Amino acid sequence: MPILNQFKTLVIDEFEDEKFHLPPHTHTYYEIIYIKKGIGVHHLNNNLLPYKSGDLFVISPEDEHYFDIKKSTRFFYIKFTDNYFNSKQNLTCDEFLIHTPESFMRDKTLKETVLKLDDPCKTILRNTIENIAAYNCKTDVSTSPIVFYQILSIFGLIKETMRGQNLVIKGNSIDNEQITSYIHQNIYNPKLVQIKVIASHFNIAETYFSAYFKRTFTINYRDYIHNLRTTLIEKRIHNNQLPIKQIAYEFGFTDESHLSNYFKKRKNMKPTDFKKT
Repeated sequence: MPILNQFKTLVIDEFEDEKFHLPPHTHTYYEIIYIKKGIGVHHLNNNLLPYKSGDLFVISPEDEHYFDIKKSTRFFYIKFTDNYFNSKQNLTCDEFLIHTPESFMRDKTLKETVLKLDDPCKTILRNTIENIAAYNCKTDVSTSPIVFYQILSIFGLIKETMRGQNLVIKGNSIDNEQITSYIHQNIYNPKLVQIKVIASHFNIAETYFSAYFKRTFTINYRDYIHNLRTTLIEKRIHNNQLPIKQIAYEFGFTDESHLSNYFKKRKNMKPTDFKKT
């Protein structure tokens, strides 16, 4: 399945399709999609969501989706990366520092139903979209505080609509403690801490997981794994209770030589030399 990438922090895109130009896909970024006109079915994960003019969808990186267009559809896309909101924390209120727009967009409820905006909200949303579109023609929207607050207002409309529909937020946020616990429990099995495996375990897109981990823990995921594994090996060696061969087996190395090369690359000395220090 194709994975779409975006390097700009914010991109505004508007287009019309008779047939959707993309196959089922995922991305490494977030999307707010507004239907300006048209009719069809939005295939979002395993859900079939009929859409019409005025409907709104939010897509997070782990989602798989595409549109089955029944009547020519004009789409308005607001696409942003993790860095967009993260770089503007000085503009946000305390609530958004705790419950980020990104975590809100991951909520499962938003992937299972079509939001039913009432007339005031429909009008406000339509005007907000037009404001963003108009401003997009004038300046770099990624650095514009005006556009930033316009986008934030869309989240307010979504939350108000959810309350009106009595939709309960189920939550799909990433539990950082569960991630670190998983890593520490499975560090002895190299296959289980591969990025593709841990991302799949937590139902997170592989490309998104790497970016999320570095942003959250301020260290590259692979470096974190190497540092943790090396530290644990050091402790095993210092305890002086196990032969190097058995330590190698415990941490999933093919043999003592494999462990020795791994350790030397990170400590500039062999395990046997480290044991003497």
